[in-house]
Amino acid sequence: MIERHISGRDQPMTSEDLAICQRVLDAVQAEFQLARDDEETARIAAITIELFREGVHNFDQLKVLVSAARGKV
Repeated sequence: MIERHISGRDQPMTSEDLAICQRVLDAVQAEFQLARDDEETARIAAITIELFREGVHNFDQLKVLVSAARGKV
């Protein structure tokens, strides 16, 4: 009964989910030559996870949307 009220967005991410997000982060970070400790890298990570939680699970789609969110399409 309670499960009906929990959205997919509130479900914990699996190691596979995190691996996809990490691949996207690594790709965007390399493409734009950002350092790991760069503030923009942290922003990209947050955007990637948010988009994944909203239902975008495809690597290529995530990468395009994250790049668009940065304003660098």
